[in-house]
Amino acid sequence: MRPAPRHKVFVCYHHEKDQGIRDRFERMFADHYDIMDSRSVRVGDIPNGLNLDEISRRIRDNYLRDATVTVVLVGNDTWRRKHVDWEIAATVRDTEANPRSGLLGILLPSRPSCGKDGYDPYTIPPRLHDNVECGFAKLYYWSESPQEVAGWIDAAYERRKRINPDNSHIRFAKNWKGPRWYP
Repeated sequence: MRPAPRHKVFVCYHHEKDQGIRDRFERMFADHYDIMDSRSVRVGDIPNGLNLDEISRRIRDNYLRDATVTVVLVGNDTWRRKHVDWEIAATVRDTEANPRSGLLGILLPSRPSCGKDGYDPYTIPPRLHDNVECGFAKLYYWSESPQEVAGWIDAAYERRKRINPDNSHIRFAKNWKGPRWYP
């Protein structure tokens, strides 16, 4: 089996609640094991006070454009975040200026297990859920194995051209409230 190549990875997450685990993920897989090149937005990279379209444009043009795979770190409240929704939408869109990236989600250890799959599908980002359903994205449980994570990233990269994504979910205009996104 060939070793997985090093990909340019955009890490999508809930900045306020999951910053620590995002930092750990990046230290392990970008710095220590060197299996990815991070293209993540860091706290303070996007100035406060910008309108929503400008924020989306900056993320797409300055971070996602160069990424080949987007990893969504799925914590308890990640599904609520409008920026997470926009980042996933930009990831699966294929344009001349911004080619489509692969997509995968990693359920964080802080999430409670439930349901037949071990998670409530209505408490993961809806656009990620739609893409898991159509086969464009896969969802995994947190792992610290560099071989396993490198394999997930490489498989997402390979799927991006073979399977059409689902980008039909209505774009979030604001952060969601409530216990889940489906009534």
